[in-house]
Amino acid sequence: MPDFVDQVVLHVRAGDGGNGCASIHREKFKPLGGPDGGNGGRGGDVILEVDPNTATLLDYHRRPHRKADNGKQGQGSNRDGANGGDVVLAVPNGTVVKDADTGEVLVDLIGAGTRYVIANGGHGGLGNAALASTKRKAPGFALLGEPGDALDVMLELKSVADVALVGFPSAGKSSLIAALSAARPKIADYPFTTLVPNLGVVTAGDNVFTVADVPGLIPGASQGKGLGHEFLRHVERCDMLVHVIDCATMEPGRDPVTDYEVIEAELEAYGKLGDRPRMVVLNKADVPDAQELAELVKSEFEARGLRVFTVSAATHAGLRELTFAMGEWVAAARANRPVEEPTRLVIKPRQLGEAGFTVRKVNDNLFQVTGEKPERWIRQTDFSNDEAVGYLADRLERLGVEEELVKAGASAGAEVVIGSMEGGYIFDWQPTLSAESVRTGPRGTDSRLG
Repeated sequence: MPDFVDQVVLHVRAGDGGNGCASIHREKFKPLGGPDGGNGGRGGDVILEVDPNTATLLDYHRRPHRKADNGKQGQGSNRDGANGGDVVLAVPNGTVVKDADTGEVLVDLIGAGTRYVIANGGHGGLGNAALASTKRKAPGFALLGEPGDALDVMLELKSVADVALVGFPSAGKSSLIAALSAARPKIADYPFTTLVPNLGVVTAGDNVFTVADVPGLIPGASQGKGLGHEFLRHVERCDMLVHVIDCATMEPGRDPVTDYEVIEAELEAYGKLGDRPRMVVLNKADVPDAQELAELVKSEFEARGLRVFTVSAATHAGLRELTFAMGEWVAAARANRPVEEPTRLVIKPRQLGEAGFTVRKVNDNLFQVTGEKPERWIRQTDFSNDEAVGYLADRLERLGVEEELVKAGASAGAEVVIGSMEGGYIFDWQPTLSAESVRTGPRGTDSRLG
C-alpha cells in the first residue's frame, strides 16, 4: 500500500431527505384534531475542506466511497425529522476537484479552511400539517424526501511550494532538500528513488519558505513518459524553479549543459511554467572531477542570464549562499504577488421557458416536460396514493404544464415523460391527472423509463 497518493477517484453520495408524515391528531373528545404530520429532515451534505495537516489523499485511496447521513422521517404531533449529519472530508492544500467522467474542473481548493459542498443533501418531504390548506384541510398524504446528489469526482493534488527542485533522476535533489531542511526523503544511489514529491521547510534569515523535491524527470516527461505528467503537475504552483544538475555523472552523452537543456525542453513542452524564474545548482562538488566541470560550465550558464551556485549536499559546501539567494527570490515573488480574489463559482441554469419548464414534442404521441419544479414534484410524489397524485396534478396545472401540452399538440392518451428520456416518469396523459394514468412503466414494466 502506498504512503503517498496524489490522485484518486472518490465516489460520494449525499444523504436522502426524510419523508414527511401523514398523521391526524387524535385525542379524546377532539374527533377533528386536524393534521399533525411533521416534515422530513434534510439529507446531509458531503463537504471538502482544506486541512493544513493533511498532505496526501491516501485515506480516500483506501476508502473511496463516502456517504452522508439520510434525514429522518417526520412524525405525528408535528415532530419534524432530524437533519442528516454532514460528512466533512479533509483534503490537502492545492487539491483540484474534477468531474471523473468529463475531466471538467469543478473547483481548485487553496487556503486552509476553504470549503466546497461537492454533493448536496436531498430536501425533506413536507408533512400533511404543512400541506393543509382551505382546499385540503386534512391531507391524507405527505411528500417524499428527495434523493441526495451522487457523483464520482477525481481529486488531484498539486503541491503548493515556493521553490521546486527539478532535474534528472539521481541528480541529488533529495539529498539537497535533506541538507536544506528537516525533511528526510528516501535517498539511494540509483534512479527513481523518489517516486513522490517531498516538501521541506527552509529558513533563510527572516524568510521561511517551502521547497518541493520533484521526482526525477527524463526525456519525454511532458508526454507522460516515466510518469512525467504526474511529476510535472507538482511544479505548476511553485514561484521558482531550481535546476539541480549532477556534475559527477559518468553516463554517456550527458553533461551539465545538455541536462539543463533537456529538462528545459520538457518544461516548455508541458507549458504553464515559462514565467517562473530559474536558478542553476551544480551539485556534487565534493567529487574532484565534478568541481572542475562545474567551474568550466558555470560561465556558460551565467551567459544565459542564470544565477549559478556550486554546492555539495554531502559536505554542505555552498548551501548557505544558495539558501539565502532562494529566500530573497521567494520574498520578492511574494511581495509582487497580486491579492487573490475568492473564486466565485457561477452555475449556469438550464435554459427554460419563462414558466420555469419546457415542453418538447418528441413525436406525434410522445411529449417531454423538463424543468426543476416539475421534476422535483415528481420525486416528491407517492404514486400509490390517489390524493398525492391529485395534489401533483393541481401543482402541474397551476404551473401551466397542461396548457403548454395542449399548445404543443398533446391530446388525451398521449405519452408524457416528465424528466429525462432515460429516467423520467411516463404517463398516459389525461387533461386531469389521476393515479391510474401513471404508467406501471414503459410498455408496462416500471414506473420509470429505463
